[in-house]
Amino acid sequence: MEIDSAVRERLTNANQTHLIKYWSELNDEQRRILLRDINEVDFNRIQQAYDAIKHELFTETNGHTKDEISNVIDDIMEPIPDHMAGSINEASSEQLDNYRQQGLKAISQGNVCVLLLAGGQGTRLSVDYPKGMFDVKLPSKKSLYQIQAERIRRLEHLANEQFNTNNATITWFILTSEHTQEQTEIYFRSHNYFGLKRENVILFEQHTLPALDFEGKILLEEKFRLTKAADGNGGLYRALKTRRVLNEMAKRHIKYVHVYGVDNILVRLADPVFIGFCLEKNADCAAKVVKKTVPTEAVGVICKVGNRFQVVEYSEILEQTAHRKKSDSNDELVFNAGNICNHFFTFDFLQDVCQKHENELRYHVAKKKIPSIDSNGNHVSKPSEINGIKLEKFVFDVFPFSKTFAVWEVRREDEFSPLKNGSGAKDTPATARRDLMLQHVRWLQQAGAQLPSDIEKHIETGGKMCEISPLVSYAGEDLEHFKGQKLDLPIFLEEKPDNTNADNNVPKKVTLTNGITPVSIQTNGVHH
Repeated sequence: MEIDSAVRERLTNANQTHLIKYWSELNDEQRRILLRDINEVDFNRIQQAYDAIKHELFTETNGHTKDEISNVIDDIMEPIPDHMAGSINEASSEQLDNYRQQGLKAISQGNVCVLLLAGGQGTRLSVDYPKGMFDVKLPSKKSLYQIQAERIRRLEHLANEQFNTNNATITWFILTSEHTQEQTEIYFRSHNYFGLKRENVILFEQHTLPALDFEGKILLEEKFRLTKAADGNGGLYRALKTRRVLNEMAKRHIKYVHVYGVDNILVRLADPVFIGFCLEKNADCAAKVVKKTVPTEAVGVICKVGNRFQVVEYSEILEQTAHRKKSDSNDELVFNAGNICNHFFTFDFLQDVCQKHENELRYHVAKKKIPSIDSNGNHVSKPSEINGIKLEKFVFDVFPFSKTFAVWEVRREDEFSPLKNGSGAKDTPATARRDLMLQHVRWLQQAGAQLPSDIEKHIETGGKMCEISPLVSYAGEDLEHFKGQKLDLPIFLEEKPDNTNADNNVPKKVTLTNGITPVSIQTNGVHH
């Protein structure tokens, strides 16, 4: 097998001829793999990306110190203007109900979809499968994917019930990567899409980019294979266009898109309150935020820079800026809008970004120790020094293109508990499980159930369980029939579908495990 002259010409023009340096050592199958990899690369895109970031590689932020760069950002950063922001803590019950009704109405008309960013593997959780398949050891043994699927089903039911229709459909678009696509597809198929209609769960794969050395040369993973890495969650916008997902959204008459990350166990998919707030503000792009726990918390903050809105990473600002308060008499931080990867876009905004601005999104550089073939032709699986870069875009990099931006602040304990680490004190399976169960305890307390006074302690340190299925309650609603009931741990509320009813999305029977014994109660014609 010989190399086609057109391939040689492409490599020569791109200054990447080293990719075929070991051609004579390869067998035919290896040569086919290498040619396939080469033919998949857009060398012009790689060169443009490298040219845009190469000034960052050889001096720290182009010759300036971090403090100098931070001073520039600090000088032009402004908090989000009050008229563009809202908070669940400050909104009246009437406002919240109005937002919720607007959101449910849009859902009932089939105008809302959710888009899950699920390209990541569970490497930091010490598993070799997609993070969405992870089970944090709830009593139900539900994975993140199943919890999210059941929240969609419950929300469809609530919208149908509120507006006396059967039209509520929340299409679930799932952005995968080459590492998660096949396993995710098999997982959903083997679990019958967790009760969702197959045609309403749409997987699409983000693109990859080769890793580069500091001179812009593509690194070889093996002598016959190029290094590849996903192009970041901001690769969403290219994939929406090239995978024809925008066309599918248009065909389904989608008007509003809720984008979120896979690892937040408390995420409220297609949150009708958030959607209603965005509609009220006429926002084309919006973000949910939480207050920072401490001024120096390692989260980006959403703010105004010049005339545009963006996320400024915690590492980009000086410590004194992070500690700035609104006034001497007010302990609240000036820059307190912590980004949690939870965003609202109108379809029109997404279409405009993808068609007109995707190429303007800048690449972010991650300097890495990348397993690869070294200059002597040896494979180095664990480099001792940083030897290359990976390029990625971020989903929030489109904020500057918004004409009507908005920010909605929510309570961290209700809506944000990320799963990042396999062990430790923060963002672990144990903390995610605890935060979800404590939320369910609060729901029952707010409904008037009688619970042990030290129940939180038993959950946090005693290993006792409290779980309410998303099919029973999406956000604490419809639990009023537990008012006055004495409940003890473990508490487990799970929907049992009535197979005699045509609509399996509607909970008909719920088993309550109260203490040890499953009990059956009846309320409003629905068995519990």
